Amino acid sequence: MKKYLLLMIIILLIYESGFGQNFTIPLWQENIPNYQKTNEVETRDTTDIVIIRRVQEPDISVYLPARRNANSQAVVICPGGGYAVLAYDWEGIDIAKMLNAQGIAAIVLKYRLPGSESNIVRHQSPLLDAQRAIRMTRYCADEWNIKKDQIGIMGFSAGGHLASTAGTHFDSGDPDSEDPVETISSRPDFMILMYPVITFTQSFMHQGSRNALLGESPDPFLIEYYSNELQVSEETPPAFLIHASDDQTVPVENSLVFYQALKEKGVPAEMHIYPEGGHGFSLAIGNNHLHSWTERCIDWLKWLRQEH
Repeated sequence: MKKYLLLMIIILLIYESGFGQNFTIPLWQENIPNYQKTNEVETRDTTDIVIIRRVQEPDISVYLPARRNANSQAVVICPGGGYAVLAYDWEGIDIAKMLNAQGIAAIVLKYRLPGSESNIVRHQSPLLDAQRAIRMTRYCADEWNIKKDQIGIMGFSAGGHLASTAGTHFDSGDPDSEDPVETISSRPDFMILMYPVITFTQSFMHQGSRNALLGESPDPFLIEYYSNELQVSEETPPAFLIHASDDQTVPVENSLVFYQALKEKGVPAEMHIYPEGGHGFSLAIGNNHLHSWTERCIDWLKWLRQEH
């Protein structure tokens, strides 16, 4: 704990000095939960898209806009990759830079993948990491020029499943914890879900993501627990959804059932369905129509700020 707090102090001093607008922080300096030491080694393939496999030490890379441009919002970004890999720049760093250009702080989450032998319980690690990233962002909000009630989560494909899981499975923090970060709420204030995996019960589920997270013969309780359209409540945060009708990997029905569940519970939601784009389009550069999703998203974030 002392090592972690010392690291935080050093990073905050770097930021306060006017340098280090981008920096990386481990989620846990020591005693990573649900982790056991193995011979696994994290790898990065930079041939094309940066692909990360077998994450051992989860972290957040923090991208902060210039203070004069900052609008006090922050987004924790969960790259996709079917819960097997992380498309780290394609659905992480590039998105962070886009948000920074609009004055929004962006926190790219390098989360542990369930197939790693370093997990004690395979399905627990991604959500633990996402919740920790939200808590840490809220803990550092004042120093990072962020409002504590303007911290959302964003996810792509399986990262969208993780983001929607964080938005439907959260807690107010553990007031008895010796770790000050763990005393803070893990509830995101909003969700941005990009061609998300949502359901594990319906015929249009993404089987690969379910198998990667829960195994090939999962417990029926876990199937329902991680079918996030079934977990929406009145306390679920507002959501913004983007999907393409011709997505052959994660069918658009995933977004449709989640939107319907939000609507039934009275949770504010906005959804844009594009006629084409397929799956995994990131910023959709080169597709003049689909590329406009970023403008729609920024408009929605402006609306959220006005509501607060």
